[in-house]
Amino acid sequence: MEKQYVSDLKDGASVESVFSVKYKKPVRPYAKGFMFSVGLADKTGEIELSYFGGRDNSKVETVYNGFLENDIVFVRGYAKEYHSRLSLSVNEDSGSIRKADENESNPEFFLYTTNQDIDKMMGYLKSKIDKVSNAYFKSLLGSFFDDTVFVEKFKRSPAAMYMHHACVGGLLEHTWGVLKICETTHQLHPSLDYDLLVCGAVLHDIGKIEEFQMTSNIRISEKGMLLGHIAIGADMILKKIEAIEGFPEDLKNKAVHMILSHHGELEYGALKKPQFPEAAAVYMADLMD
Repeated sequence: MEKQYVSDLKDGASVESVFSVKYKKPVRPYAKGFMFSVGLADKTGEIELSYFGGRDNSKVETVYNGFLENDIVFVRGYAKEYHSRLSLSVNEDSGSIRKADENESNPEFFLYTTNQDIDKMMGYLKSKIDKVSNAYFKSLLGSFFDDTVFVEKFKRSPAAMYMHHACVGGLLEHTWGVLKICETTHQLHPSLDYDLLVCGAVLHDIGKIEEFQMTSNIRISEKGMLLGHIAIGADMILKKIEAIEGFPEDLKNKAVHMILSHHGELEYGALKKPQFPEAAAVYMADLMD
């Protein structure tokens, strides 16, 4: 089967392809019977599908219950544009939507992978962590990056659902980019505290490991929806610090502040504006990347 991507669909085109299910809306009545809508996606975008059934509600419910959110479905229908918005339409008598067979779905249809070398980026991060001389910051970074389970999850996590680094390995690629920018910033401004800068750059988005879930698409987790990656990251760091004996209060506050302030402005989600140069540098690097 040749995959038809969301980004290539045109008004009036017939569609026979597979998509990932992002959400489902309940069955509801319409003029000619019963219908439902589902959100579909692949790695190029999202589109909503409307299924139009007949007057047999149980028959429509059977189709609706034949797949779940995050499943891959096969769709036979057509694309239509309404109010400048493209959608998919499936009629019970001429089209179908069903859970896809295993041989119909390919992971490459649904998620991009970073085009950078994951092992090389990870090696770069670890080489900069090794240069950290402050024993407390080194222990804090090691509590994350000496944990092989954490590292494997970090290497695969996305940095976003949309906009930037929304791919397998996106969090690593973004962290690598921010760290490289901070490394150059330190070369230009050597009075900056290198250890604090590296700590902030490496850990600033650590909460995204728990903010997002990856299956056949990138979704926000319940924890991510309720707390967001800034609060999650700050909590993760505080828990690690609590396990490091004698961690100085001022260093703890600075490390956490760099997480809380890395969006720079309160209207962009920062819980505090940057209060010292290293925090400002991490914010600017994050914005640039």
